[in-house]
Amino acid sequence: MSADSLLILALLLLALGVGLLGVAGLWLSGQQQRTAATLQTALRNREEAPRDAATAATAATAANTSTTADAGPRGWAWLASLGERFNGGRLEAALLAPEDRLLLDQAGWHTRAGTASFLALRLLLAVLCLVLAMLFYRGDGLSRLVVMLGALGTGVLLPKFALRAWATRLRKRVSAELPLLIDLLRLLQGVGFSMDQSLQTLGDKLRSAIPVLGREIQQANIAYMHGRTRQQSLRRLAESFDDEDLRSLVQLMLQVHEHGGAVQEPLRQFSVRLREQRRSTLKEKVGKLSVKMTVVMMLTLLPALMLVLSGPAIIALANAVNRLG
Repeated sequence: MSADSLLILALLLLALGVGLLGVAGLWLSGQQQRTAATLQTALRNREEAPRDAATAATAATAANTSTTADAGPRGWAWLASLGERFNGGRLEAALLAPEDRLLLDQAGWHTRAGTASFLALRLLLAVLCLVLAMLFYRGDGLSRLVVMLGALGTGVLLPKFALRAWATRLRKRVSAELPLLIDLLRLLQGVGFSMDQSLQTLGDKLRSAIPVLGREIQQANIAYMHGRTRQQSLRRLAESFDDEDLRSLVQLMLQVHEHGGAVQEPLRQFSVRLREQRRSTLKEKVGKLSVKMTVVMMLTLLPALMLVLSGPAIIALANAVNRLG
């Protein structure tokens, strides 16, 4: 064997040894933290347990919401159980950055089962991409090592890209549903409902009109009935979607809930301001789109038009030149 081959083999053996040492350390860390994780799970389940079990409607609403929220983790129970082995360890701290937790919160998966499923999915895809690269790439030397590292990084980053796309889609839907939410809130306040009654109606009966915001409002209502304050229950609605208009609306609802007062006129002004802002945004987008279409027409339509108009003249000129020659 040549010196380069021996060097590459030594590097691979060193990397394998470091990897095995890291896996052993992570396993020991998981064993030590398993008791603490179990205790935290028990405390969280006790905190989120219903305090008003005597009310049948509240219990039914809580059961429906928990079923909808946990549909993903239950369908991927094996994935969540796999991620639980690394939950709370160094591997979770390395693979779940604050940005990833914010994306999980926006997608509605910022629970213990959702976090474990996401962590396990990143690990499985990383191993799968690494195995596929080892099977189908026939190179050797430094290029093979680079391809292996690239495949490993691709497997780790793919779930994050998918989660970011899903969170972006949810933010767009929230932005589109916000004017309708304001109108519905104005309507309910106009018929004499209080803020609590309006939020209950939005979360229970009018949820089909605003699917994303209606689900969030229903979860906030359940948290409020379980003993949370209205500010704590609406925290996710105000902070998760990174929408300044939605945050202002939540602040307005909290002020009306605490101090009371007429809210129809502030909601009307808020709705008018929001629609004017979106109208100006659409005009700006249309202006930019017209400039882009001008460039597209210059690159596509103008050459075809010049060919149609000047093509016969060019052909006639070429024939005349040939006859003169």
